Amino acid sequence: MTSAPRVSIVSLGCSRNDVDSEELAGRLNADGWSLVADGEESDVVLVNTCGFIEQAKKDSIDTLLQAHDEVALGGKVVAVGCLAQRYGKDLAAQLPEAAAVLGFDHYSNIGSVLRRVLDGESIESHEPGDRRTLLPISPVDRVEAVADVAVPGMGPHMYRSRLNDSVWAPLKIASGCDRRCTFCAIPAFRGSFVSRNPLEIIEEAAWLGQQGVRELLLVSENSTSFGKDLGDLRSLEKLLPALTMLDGIDWVRVSYLQPAEMRPELIQIIANTPGVVPYFDLSFQHASTTLLRRMKRFGGTDAFLELLQTARNANPLLGARTNVIVGFPGETEDDLAELANFIESAELDAVGVFAYSDEDGTAAVDLDGHLPEHEVLERRDYISSVAERMCDQVAQSRIGQIVQVLIEEDNTGRSAHQGPEVDGMTTVLSDSALKVGTIVNAVVVDTDGIDLIAKVQPA
Repeated sequence: MTSAPRVSIVSLGCSRNDVDSEELAGRLNADGWSLVADGEESDVVLVNTCGFIEQAKKDSIDTLLQAHDEVALGGKVVAVGCLAQRYGKDLAAQLPEAAAVLGFDHYSNIGSVLRRVLDGESIESHEPGDRRTLLPISPVDRVEAVADVAVPGMGPHMYRSRLNDSVWAPLKIASGCDRRCTFCAIPAFRGSFVSRNPLEIIEEAAWLGQQGVRELLLVSENSTSFGKDLGDLRSLEKLLPALTMLDGIDWVRVSYLQPAEMRPELIQIIANTPGVVPYFDLSFQHASTTLLRRMKRFGGTDAFLELLQTARNANPLLGARTNVIVGFPGETEDDLAELANFIESAELDAVGVFAYSDEDGTAAVDLDGHLPEHEVLERRDYISSVAERMCDQVAQSRIGQIVQVLIEEDNTGRSAHQGPEVDGMTTVLSDSALKVGTIVNAVVVDTDGIDLIAKVQPA
């Protein structure tokens, strides 16, 4: 081809996937590809798939099929991301609409691989395997070994190109996970936990600040483990204040915190460091101690409420959210009641409620006590109603509070306790248009569910 080949990227799933998409975009840019927004104008549509839960897998397949129907004559659709990595050859065999199904090992030379696809070459997909076996068991032995293993989304900022102009951006601080939760397949296809070099993170954060980003969302599979393979379990406590010193960066937010790994100093830094938003995204998953043990997780109602109280003692106005799984094998009526009681006591700003479904390769598939699907869905709907009622009450309790709001568009943005895309929004009443990217002080005057309505405070 004489002109630059055109590629559009569709990113599905979580913010970690968004980072991977921007790294792929950066590599393609550097390799002479032209990034376009519309699949109909693309030579290649690159779909970065999600393979987390059954619905995400279905959405990924639907998106690949839609892209195939819409791509320009002669264009190709290529699958990458978690679904592609997780199923490899099996996905390729079942989805002939995809010209190629590429795994993480293809990311480093993605430009040349896609050129081969455009030339009509058949790219053999990988045989799926457990990526945890690629690195040493001991975290401290991984620093040298990781150079030989493809870890998606871990490249320095010069490999990343932004795919939107949002005033917030995810920033990956680690990849993979060492936990063995019985419901989760992520460690098997994402691999063992690997921290990024803190200096590289700071460098990329500074670059994002130069691109107009005002809020950094630190993402990983388990942010509280950051630094354990670097020989310093307090690395996150050191990184957060350093990021707040960068030009252009007003807010730093941490996501994916493991309750069992929370530390007193980390709680204090998140709760009270200027520039770090007092926001606790805690992965509780359930509240019943018995059921959590079946999930191979720790804690329970009392421990979780104590953790939340410790954080609120440090900052009473903090935000807190969680995700829970309902209908896990062996969940009793008493377990369900305990989860409902926990949500009614926890004063959470947002709760994501997920219905359990079997995931290939997870230990939970072989557990006894599986519930009928209709029962799982009924329990999900019940807990969702409890969560909605309680979160609405927490939002109403903020009426009269002065909140800081990062404006994203049309006098609407997010208060410090609201994470991007998942925790509601704040509409700011003002006599004039508020500039996107500014942070304004406003007093909460009303609510709409978990969304806030606030009136701007005079400067």
